Amino acid sequence: MNEDLGREIGWDEPIEQEGQEFEILPAGTYEFTVESMERGRYPGSERMAACNCANLTLQIRSPKTGALCRVFDTLYLNSKAEWRLSQFFLGIGQKKKGEPLRPNWGAVPTSCGKVEIEVHEYMDKNGKARKNNRVTKYLPYEPKKFVAGEF
Repeated sequence: MNEDLGREIGWDEPIEQEGQEFEILPAGTYEFTVESMERGRYPGSERMAACNCANLTLQIRSPKTGALCRVFDTLYLNSKAEWRLSQFFLGIGQKKKGEPLRPNWGAVPTSCGKVEIEVHEYMDKNGKARKNNRVTKYLPYEPKKFVAGEF
């Protein structure tokens, strides 16, 4: 994965860049790579008990600009969301349909699959209308088919 990691800026070095616009991908189906996963803790709510969670950063290539875009998703380790965990692990090829799985969390970063995303509209804490991408569904894993003579 060729990712720009940036460079260190010196304490006395001038700075210029003031902001970065985030590209909103149109709703649709995309191939993704898990860039990173961080373990976290969900404090609980009226609808779901406190539980561990996996905060994912997915890389998706923009069909419009070709740039790598980031979409964030959270997987909750709670029985109410077990279906979503299964959907994700089926999607990256770790789980087989109808079989239980003990997830290999260490293999999640760099895993690939297909995902459906939507454009989510919301109001921020200042009452400003905003948009971001939201994962609606992880699609079943399809191993790449190799055909002799094709690249």
